[in-house]
Amino acid sequence: MSAPSIQLEAEVLYASLLRQVRGWLVQVGEPVHLVGIASGGAWLAQRLTADLGLPNEPGIISSALHRDDFARRGLAASVQTRLGFDVNGAHVLLLDDVLYTGRTIRAVLNELFDHGRPAKVSLMVLVDRDGRHLPIEPVWSAARITLPANQSLQLARDAQGGLHFAVGSST
Repeated sequence: MSAPSIQLEAEVLYASLLRQVRGWLVQVGEPVHLVGIASGGAWLAQRLTADLGLPNEPGIISSALHRDDFARRGLAASVQTRLGFDVNGAHVLLLDDVLYTGRTIRAVLNELFDHGRPAKVSLMVLVDRDGRHLPIEPVWSAARITLPANQSLQLARDAQGGLHFAVGSST
């Protein structure tokens, strides 16, 4: 498979995510705290909070300190975790741009539990790509795709806050 000629329109997928989260929040019927994984998931959480008119600022969570490749990657210029709510007993909606191996999700779950013990954690992503290394699945994704292992896909944001996908090589 060559560099994705797949038609992934980030804004279209975001609109689908917005509809899904709106309906899901009504179904859940309890307070839910949105937490975005730095950086693409954080952008999603911020836009969802604004578009849904939610009263609380979304949380941002970093995987940096709990990654299993920390020795190789180091801290880099990573965003720090910022959770403006008591995690203990909370229902957390974890948001990310692309779910691939599941290793980032494992790392942010460890980070989340460093801050308390949530009652429930649900995961929603824009894109679920194959290649999982861990048994982690989202409750919902806007698209499912297959990419070669040497290709990366991540959400990017322009100066006006518009979303698009950046495709690269991970080799």
